[in-house]
Amino acid sequence: MLFYRIFPAIAAGCAALMDIQRAKVDNGWLLFCVLVSLFTRIWKMDVSSLGSWICGLLVPILILGILFIFRMLGAGDIKLLSVIGSMIGPTKILNCISYSFLIGAVISAALMISSGIVCQRILYLLHYISVYFKTGKKEPYYKSGMPLENFHFTVPIFLSALLYAGGVY
Repeated sequence: MLFYRIFPAIAAGCAALMDIQRAKVDNGWLLFCVLVSLFTRIWKMDVSSLGSWICGLLVPILILGILFIFRMLGAGDIKLLSVIGSMIGPTKILNCISYSFLIGAVISAALMISSGIVCQRILYLLHYISVYFKTGKKEPYYKSGMPLENFHFTVPIFLSALLYAGGVY
């Protein structure tokens, strides 16, 4: 059904706009989208696919939760991927996550190259990892006073959802 290909891109596109405008994805929008996903499954009388719906909802949380714990990925990004997962299922959400990270890496590399901070960021990441292994403390990746690149990960998620809508995966 065309709806299941198009609606994830619409949900992600609106979330990306919210994130760019307000630096926050509205939980009401995400709840609305997950309810639309649930009710369309029930409306199709496909109760047997509710297991797939639940798995699609949980896979991003289980896989990306560690990145949230270390403050490397926002809760809104994980919730958006969960909403998309509820629509496209647990196997396709893995593709969506992979494409999102690939697109995000390309955008991030372009931003770091254009601002000339590639070496600085790599050294900070290596320092961050070594401090974690020495102390075992989970600290936010960004500390106050650090220059915070305003990178909205909802944009790569939206682009990945567009790839899904276009039939790439």
